[in-house]
This record gives sequence, structure tokens and C-alpha cells, in this order.
Amino acid sequence: MFTYTPLQGALSESNASQSVLELDGGIKVLVDVGWDDSFDVEKLKELEKQVPTISLILLTHATTEHLAAYAHCCKHFPLFTRIPVYATTPVIALGRTLLQDLYSLNPAAATTIPKSALNGASDYETQESPESSNILRQPPTYDEISTYFSLIHPLKYSQPHQPLGSPFSPPLNGLTITAYNSGHTLGGTIWHVQHGLESIVHAVDWHQGRENVYAGAAWLGGAGGGGAQVIEQLRKPTALVCSSRGGEKPSVAGGRVKRDELLLEKIQACVASGGTVLIPTDSSARILELAYLLEHAWRTDAQNADSKLKSTKLFLASRSVHSTMRYVRSMLEWMDDSIVREFEAVADTIKNRGSGQTKGAGPFDFKFMRLLDRRGQIEKILQTEPVGDAAGGRVILASDSSLEWGFSNQVLKHIAQDSRNLVILTEEPSLASPNRPSIARTLWSWLDQERQAGSEDQISPNGRELEVRQIQKEPLDGLDLANYQQWLAQQRQLQGTLQIAGTAALEAAGDVADDVSDSSSESEDDDDEQQGKALNTATTMAQATRKKAALTDEDLGINVLLKKKGVYDFDVRNKKGRDRMFPHAVRKKRADDYGELIRPEDFLRAEERAEADAADAEMDNKGASQGDLGKKRKWDDSATRGRGNQNGPKRPQFKRRGSEDADGGPAEEATHDELDEVPEDDDEAMNSPSKLVITVDKVRVNMRIDFVDFSGIHDKRSLQMLLPLIQPRKLILTSGSNDETLTLAADIKKLFAEGSVDIYTPSMGTLVDASVDTHAWVVKLAPALVKQLRWQNVRGLSIATVTGRLLSMVKDGQKAEDDAGKKRLKTEELAGESPGRVQEIAAEPTLDVVPSNLASATRSQAQPLHVGDLRLADLRKAMQQAGHTAEFRGEGTLLVDGSVVVRKTTTGRINVESIGLPTDGGPATQFGGTFYAVKKSIYESLAVVAGA
Repeated sequence: MFTYTPLQGALSESNASQSVLELDGGIKVLVDVGWDDSFDVEKLKELEKQVPTISLILLTHATTEHLAAYAHCCKHFPLFTRIPVYATTPVIALGRTLLQDLYSLNPAAATTIPKSALNGASDYETQESPESSNILRQPPTYDEISTYFSLIHPLKYSQPHQPLGSPFSPPLNGLTITAYNSGHTLGGTIWHVQHGLESIVHAVDWHQGRENVYAGAAWLGGAGGGGAQVIEQLRKPTALVCSSRGGEKPSVAGGRVKRDELLLEKIQACVASGGTVLIPTDSSARILELAYLLEHAWRTDAQNADSKLKSTKLFLASRSVHSTMRYVRSMLEWMDDSIVREFEAVADTIKNRGSGQTKGAGPFDFKFMRLLDRRGQIEKILQTEPVGDAAGGRVILASDSSLEWGFSNQVLKHIAQDSRNLVILTEEPSLASPNRPSIARTLWSWLDQERQAGSEDQISPNGRELEVRQIQKEPLDGLDLANYQQWLAQQRQLQGTLQIAGTAALEAAGDVADDVSDSSSESEDDDDEQQGKALNTATTMAQATRKKAALTDEDLGINVLLKKKGVYDFDVRNKKGRDRMFPHAVRKKRADDYGELIRPEDFLRAEERAEADAADAEMDNKGASQGDLGKKRKWDDSATRGRGNQNGPKRPQFKRRGSEDADGGPAEEATHDELDEVPEDDDEAMNSPSKLVITVDKVRVNMRIDFVDFSGIHDKRSLQMLLPLIQPRKLILTSGSNDETLTLAADIKKLFAEGSVDIYTPSMGTLVDASVDTHAWVVKLAPALVKQLRWQNVRGLSIATVTGRLLSMVKDGQKAEDDAGKKRLKTEELAGESPGRVQEIAAEPTLDVVPSNLASATRSQAQPLHVGDLRLADLRKAMQQAGHTAEFRGEGTLLVDGSVVVRKTTTGRINVESIGLPTDGGPATQFGGTFYAVKKSIYESLAVVAGA
């Protein structure tokens, strides 16, 4: 069984991606935890309901659309951190820096508390919260985000892995996941999920073409594969989940080279007149492709005598840019082969430096691009206005691509009114909220209107007004602060209650797993009780926030003995689950890989403690007289001062213009300029209770707007070429707008033969049954038949053939032959009776032993079957162990003893050919010749099942 349910992004203008794959046995796999620019918690309600039933989570890309809600769910959804998460190493590292950048620059990402919850938690009956109050939740801190991403299990490409399920998940029964390169982003993944007969390929936002940094998707073998067929692991899946985003996009003539030249031409034309070019992009994924292209364009231009970009300054602005580039330099093996070759060439140059060769720079060791991570640095470079053509221009790569927050928003407000400046959009912005499109979406709509009118060049809005929002945080006071404190106390009380309930549920599940022989009805009731409590977590929280901060006695259950004063008794009769035992919260001890953590100061002798106290007192007195100079500091105080509340360790005041080579290569010389003297940003570090304040400024736009497609998403030509080669049985289109999804479905239907593939276009929240056996029937095996089955093991699976007679059960227990005509007459005769009677007649049929008078006929019709998949590598190893010589000669061809050729076709068929040479002793004569030895080895690796 396989069902697919999209939670976000299906038939929608939003690019957010969330989907649930449900497999046989109740196994649920959540693919992506995406969010859009609206950061609306209502879009996560359905996900919150699914959390207590999710077995594992898979992440595909380190972008806002695929994992922006991950930290929010870890912080605010109970049990979410107990679910195992799997992703590639680049997705983990770059996703961490993405969310740190998001929460430090965009206060709206923390989300606001619903007013209904605040009013319900308030004890002030006669007062109401102001209409304008937008009280913020506590955002995940820098350290919390790092902790959440450290829980993710890293995987490599093409590495089959059998994951672990969550504590509340049913058994996974051999579920296997494999990650393949999808292009588009660093570490981007096409997931292959194998479970029983289901082979599911989940491929969203992939790109087949090679780029400067990213290799192409692994459909045809990846970078340098160049195959004419899709690789065997991804071919003919029972279901293919594919994104329709980009399905209407035509292919660009000239490909990547033409795209890069077009971008550089537009930049050169703008900076030639002293203008500023703003390229808004994300802070972790596509920014690497743009940064690499511009840096190497400046390097190439610097070698020319008539340099056009010599006086143009290049900047890369993002709050987490230093961390991002540090991770990127250590993950070159995940990039295109050209990046690896470039790095190896630089390494050889460094090795020969003593012979007089000049020092080289690695792919991401920036020589011309300046990294900026503070608002003050942005303001400083924007204050220096270019004067005339001689001063040159500026090119600024800045996050975020929506232009709603981040450094791109700051730059836009400064350059909007100058007609010399240019904004280049690199992808089509999504429409997260139809009522209020983002700034990038508004600029895109202006550009699209002009192009539909016939304009193919960049446009100038000519003084149109643009609404630019300024998002800030302000500390709470007065009634807002009181309401927030009431709400926070209520949440902590509720979280404590749910934590005890969740711990009891997990312990109960463990007890059931350890004692599988206990099948009493009482144990089954306990399981249902705990599962019901887990499923109703969101409902319980909603009920608790309706009126008062204190929970009702019914919500508290047996915890009323701890939470309420004057209550000393609780009736446990007819209670189930946690309400039958006195509440006890198990406090986990802090431990690391080496055991339980201990505090050395707790084990000091009396004289050592006295000496330490005396030393502390002496240092305190000295510090009081001489300030803090030489004062003894505790480790906690030092760490707190270094972190600066939530934004991680303070960076040194003097930075390197480039940065160090993570692999031990040479670093750029340490330089110091006026940008390094800009102080750190402290306004976003405010961790006190705050509210969201939004001011809207109207800016007249005279700058020019242009578009160059750097989205790195598959186009219509790639889909029409690859889908017939993949040959899926079921095709599910998601992650696209309504128009492009339906248009793509109609175009793809023409590529396949009638009825050869089923195409689904589900909307958000719609369940699609895409099982490979949608017409399967359940039968019971008679005990006499079970005793006759002969099981054979093939790669961990038990296989047997069954030959029997199908019988249907009647209400009185008698057996009747399952003849189609008789069954139809029986149903028609009882059509006038109650529906229950008809249902009993159509009960599950039974497969019984074939009578002796029919056994001879059926045995002559049963043909033996060979079950299994033979790998030539395994056959080669087996033949070598038997004393034969075996070596590969070409793709899919094995030569044994120089006389027998074994070939495996693309359909899995094995062909064995022999030239018929006589044997001259050796191991071949023991088996009657090499030919028979090869055939025997092949049969031993397969299960030969015949009629029972």
C-alpha cells in the first residue's frame, strides 16, 4: 500500500514543499518541512496533527521552501525532536546557516501568538489586548538551531540505508532509503524509498543540466554519465513523485554558457555608468552558483589589459556568510567534477610554490568579492556614492530573494530612486499570500506585464510607488507583558503535562515491544489509549488555551495530585494508561559519548574547597579595586559573553578579506579596512519578550528591473525527455501552480501509450492511493495448506508457491466452492435482505488444499519460477572462490575461464554463452565443465520455486 498526501505546495503559487508518504503497516514518511515567505502558522496545522504518527523525516534541499519550518517544529511541536531525520551532509550544514540567517534578520519568522490564545490566557476579564499587539513567540536561539541540526543523520549519495523509526512508529519491516544527486542545490536529493513491492522515487526541484558548481541530476548516471538509459535503481518505479514547477519553462538556447554571458553583459552595462546592481538570492543554495560565477568573471577580467570591471566593487552580503563559506570549502567533493579539478590544480600550484610559481586561489577563496555580515557594513558602502564613470559601480549579492527581509531589503530602499541602478531577479518569486505579494513578486509582475506587451529588454517603473515593509521588534510592557507571561506560564504547565504523558506512552510502547507474547485485551486497550492521547495532543493544547491558565481536572488526570493544592486522592478504578499510576517524571541525566557528565567541583575535598573560595574572594576584591582586569571568570560567564545572547560566538574584530582554506591551503593575507571597524549588530540579539512592529514606507521606484533565469530547475524539454525513460507506473505531479501542473499533466499524457501510466494531480490535503496492487484481495490459508508450503530464502525474503482451491466462507461455517456465477446468484438472492447479511456472505475467502481428483491436472500446469536478482559482481566473486578465472569485459559482460560469457540485459535477463572448448582438468571438470559450473552458480543465487 502507498498513499501520498501533499501538505503544502500542490496546485498552489507557494513554493513550500511538504508531503507525507504512507506505506503498508501505517509507516508514514514526511518529506521536507518547507515554509514560504508568509511564515503563517496556520499552514503548519495539518503537519502538527501528523507529528504523533510520523515514522521518519527526509529533507531534500537546504532552501526556505524545503526546511524553513524545521526549527519552528522542533521548538514548538511536542515529540517532533524524537522523529529521526535524514539528509545529506551539505543539506545539514547549509540548512543550519540558512535558519540562523533567517531568525537573526527576520523577526517575523518567530511568528506571533494568536490573539484568541492571549485573551484566553488572560486573567484580566475587564481589559482587552490592543488590536495592534503582535506578541512574538520565543524564536529558536543560535545554539538551539545548532542542536536541532546535530540530530539529523547524514547520508551519502547512492548509499542504501535502513533507517530507524520513531519511538511511536510501527515496525519499518525492511524499509530502505537511498539518496541520489538532484542538482539545483549542494547536496540536493532525489529520494528512493523501497518497501516491499513499492519502489517510490521522490524527485522535486531537480535539474538535469550541469552548472558551474552543481553536477546534474543522477537520472542518467550523474556528472559525466552520459548514458542513454536511466540508471537501474531509478528506472520503472511503482510511483514517481515529480515537481511540476518549471514545466512550462522553455529551454534556453545556448544553455549555461549563454545564461552566464547574459548576466555579465547586463552587469557591465549597468556599472559602466556608475550604477549599483542588486541581485537578491537565498543565503545558502543558489547563492553559491552566483558567487562562483562573479568571482571568476572578475578574475578573468583582471588579466585583460582593457579591464571593464577593474573599478567595480563586488560584495556578498548575508548574516551567516562566513559560516556558509567555511562549510562550502570543506564539501568540494559534493560539487561538479570541474570544481574538484580546479582545487587539485591550485593544490599542485601551492606544492610547487618554492620553484617560483605564484600563489593560487581555490574555487571559493575570494580575491575580489568582499564578504559582509553586518547592517553597518551595508550602510557604509551605500553611503559612498559613485561620482561619474571613473568611480565605477557596485555589484551586491544579498539575501533574501523575496526582498522582504535581510540585507537585500536594506539595499533596495537605498537604490530604488536612482535610474542608473539595476535589480536583477534570478528566479520567479512565489506568491505566498494573494492579499499581500512580496516585493520581489511585485517587481516580477511589473516586468511580466511589460514583456507581455512586447518589451524584451529591462524595464523602468518610471516613478511607480512600491510599499516596503520595515519589520522590527520592540520590548513588551504593560498589559501585553502580563498577557504574555500568563500565556507562557500556561504553555510551560501544559508542556510539562504532555511530557509526562508522552514519556508514559513511549515507555508503554517499549514494554509492548519487549513482551510480544502478551495479547490480552487489557494491553490492547492500553495501546489504543496511548495512541489516542498522542493523536489528540494538538486538540488538548487548543482546549487548554480557551479560558484560563489553569487546566481542568479532566485535562490534568492523575497529575491533579501534583498540580493542585488540597487534593490527596484520585480514583484509579476503571482508568487506563498513565492514570493508573502515581505521576513520576523521569529526569534524564546529562551524558555524552563517554558516560554521565560530572562536575569536578562537587568532588573537592574540604581543604581544596576552602582554597578555591579564598582565591575567589581575593580575585573579587582585586577586581573591585581595579575593575574587571584580571578578574576570575567562570566558564558559563565567558561563554555567555562570547555568544552575545543568541547569535553565536562573536567574530574577531579584524577579519580576512577572503578566508582560510579549510583543507590546509593558503589563506588570503589578513587585511583591515574601515568595514572591519563597524560594530556588531545588537538589535536582533534582543531575547526579551517582544512584539512585532511593522511600518510601511512608500518608495518611488526609478531603478531598472531585469530577469535572468538562475533558478536551476528542470524545464519542459527535460521532463518530456526523461519521463518516458523513467517509465513510472504511477506519476504524481506536485510543487507547482494550478496552471502549470494541469498543462504538464496533459502534455505528459500524450507521451505515453493509453493506459500505460496513471497521472495524479492532487491538491493540498488530498490523499492519493498510488499503490502498486490497488486490486489486491486478502485470502486466508487453510492450516492443511500451510503445512505443505516449502519456503526458500532470497536476500532476506521468504518465498513459496501456492497451489490451492479458493473457497468462500458462509455464515454457518460451511465451505462452498467459489464459483463466480454461484456467488453472483447468491448475492442477488439476498439483495432484499439486510446489508449486514450480504457482507457476511462476501467474507474473506479461504485457500485450501486441492482435492486429489484435481491434483494431477493442476500439477501439470504449474511451471517452476526463478525468483531473485543476480548481480554479475556477486557471480564473479563466487566463480573466483570456486577456482575459476572471472573478469569483466565491457559493461554488463562477464568472461569466465576465457570460454563462457555471461551477459545481463537492461530488462534483467541473464544470457550464458559458451564457445564449447573441451576442459583440460582443474575445477571445471569437477562440475562437468565451465558452462555447467556457471549455470549451477546462477541457480544457487536464485530461488527456484515450483508448484506445491
